[in-house]
Amino acid sequence: MTGFLSYIKRNPTLGIGLAMLVILVGFTTIGRLFINPDDAYRQTMYMNQPPSKEHPFGTDAQGRDLLTMMIMGTGMTLQVGAIAGGIGLGIGIVLGFVSGYYGGLLDTIITSAIDIYMTIPSFLILILIATTFKNINLGIIEMGVIVGIVSWAGSARAIRSQVLTMRERPFVMMAKLSGMGSMEIVMKELVPNLLPFLVMSLSQSVYGGIMSSLGLEAIGIGSRREPTMGMTLFYVNYYSAFLLGLWWWILEPVAVIVMTLTSFVLISMGLDEIANPRRRRSL
Repeated sequence: MTGFLSYIKRNPTLGIGLAMLVILVGFTTIGRLFINPDDAYRQTMYMNQPPSKEHPFGTDAQGRDLLTMMIMGTGMTLQVGAIAGGIGLGIGIVLGFVSGYYGGLLDTIITSAIDIYMTIPSFLILILIATTFKNINLGIIEMGVIVGIVSWAGSARAIRSQVLTMRERPFVMMAKLSGMGSMEIVMKELVPNLLPFLVMSLSQSVYGGIMSSLGLEAIGIGSRREPTMGMTLFYVNYYSAFLLGLWWWILEPVAVIVMTLTSFVLISMGLDEIANPRRRRSL
C-alpha cells in the first residue's frame, strides 16, 4: 500500500483520475443510503423547482427530484460503461490474441474483418441501432451489451499489435522450447506481461462505452424511465430546458458527465505510463 501511494505521488494524473472515480462511486453508493429511490421515478413533486432546502438539486419538468436522479443515474451510467467496456474488451482480447499469436489464415480473416468493420462510420452504426430499437425501451444491461458488441474492433487491433511484438521475444521462445503448449504460453506468459496494457485498454473501453451510451440515450434510444445521464440529457432537450432557463437541470448532469469522462481519461493517461515501457517508472 505504501508503495502504491508513493507511486501515485509520482504519477498525479493517475491519482487524480482515481480520486475522481472514487468520488463518483461514493456519490452513487453512499448517496443511496440517504434518498428514496422512488423519487427518481415517480412524478409527485412540483415541477421545475430551483434548488432549495427540500430539493438541493431542484426538480425537473416531470416533478422528479434531481438529486435522487443524479445519485441513481451516475451508478447506472457507470454500470452501462462497465458492461460495454468489459464485453468490448473481452471480444477484442479473444480476437487479438488469436490473430496475433497464431497468425496465418486466422490472422488474415480477423484483420480483414476488423479493417472492414472500422471503415464503417460510427454514426451509421448508431443510426442502424436507432432504427432497429426505436420502439424498444432498452434496459441498463441491454444497452451495455449492445454498445459492447459493436465496440470491439479498436481493442482487437491494439491487442493484436501488442501480441505480434511479444510472440517472438526470447521468453516466449524459451517457453516453446520447454514444451509449453500455445494456450499455456498465452495464459502464463503473454497475458501477465500484457496485463498493464489490458487494464489501460479496459479504462479506454469503459470510456468509449459511456460515450456511446450517452449518444444513444441523448437521441431517445434506451429506457426512457431510467434516470441515466444520457436520458436526462434527452429530457433536457425534450422539455426545452435551455429556452426555459432551467439552469440547474442542465448544469448538474453535464457536471457529472464531464467528471465521469475526465476521470477515465486521466486514468488512461496515468496507466499509459505503466503500460508503455518507454514511460514506465519503477514503483
